[in-house]
Amino acid sequence: MILTMLAATVLAPAANWKLVWNDEFARTGAPDPKKWTYEKGYIRNNEKQFYTADRRENARVEGGRLIIEARKDNFEGKEVTSASLTTQGIAEWSSGRFEVRAKVPAMRGTWPAIWLLGSSIPTIGWPKCGEIDIMEHVGFDVGRIHANIHTEAYNHMNGKGRGANVVQPLVTSKFHVYALEWTADKIEVFMDGKSYFTYMKESDDVAVWPFNKPHYLILNLAIGGAWGGQQGIDDTGYPTRFEVDYVRVFQPK
Repeated sequence: MILTMLAATVLAPAANWKLVWNDEFARTGAPDPKKWTYEKGYIRNNEKQFYTADRRENARVEGGRLIIEARKDNFEGKEVTSASLTTQGIAEWSSGRFEVRAKVPAMRGTWPAIWLLGSSIPTIGWPKCGEIDIMEHVGFDVGRIHANIHTEAYNHMNGKGRGANVVQPLVTSKFHVYALEWTADKIEVFMDGKSYFTYMKESDDVAVWPFNKPHYLILNLAIGGAWGGQQGIDDTGYPTRFEVDYVRVFQPK
C-alpha cells in the first residue's frame, strides 16, 4: 500500500512517463553509494573550491534532503571545499525526463548546477561529448536561472552557445522543480512546469547533436570560476548550501 501511494505521488508530475531511477534522500548520513560517486580535486573552470569525496561536511543527507555545502575550512590545506556528486559509472541515459527539486544559495560567488555530461568525455573530450545544463545559477545574479547546451558546434568557448534564462526571484528562498525532457530530436528545459528553453536536432552531425549517446548526471556547488566568480566572492557567506529534495528520472511509458 505504501509503495503504491509513493509511486502515484512520484508519477503525478509526469503522467506520460514511467519512473526508472530516483533518489528521494530518505536516509541520514552519506549519499547512497549505489547511486552516487564523487568528483575530487580542482576539476574545471578555474574554480576556487576543492571537491572532496565522501566527506560529510561537504555532502550529506539530512532531513530528507541532499545538502551540498561549500565551506572555507582549510581542509587538508585547501582553503575552500565543496562537493560534486555524479552518477558516472553507475547510471547513464541517452534520453528521458529528469526532474530535480532544489534550492540554490544566494551568496555572491556561488555557482550551483544540475547537468548532464557525455560519458565519452574521457576519450573524446569536451565539448564533443555533449553537455546539457538543466539548471545553473550564479550568486551575483540572484533570481535568474539558466539552461544551456554545449556541443562541438555550439558552445560558449566559440561564442555560439545555445541557451536561455528565466527570472524567478525566489530561487534562493524556496524549492523549485527543474526539469529536462530529452528525446531523439529535441531538448526542452522547464522550471516549475514552464518551458523556457528548447534545442531542436538540426542533423545527425555529432558536432551539433551528440545527444544520442549516454550521459551521466552531476549535482555540484562550485565557487568562483570563469562565470561564478565574475563579480568576486563574498567570503563572509560561508558555509553556504545547495539543497536537493529529490532527483527523478523517467522514460516514456
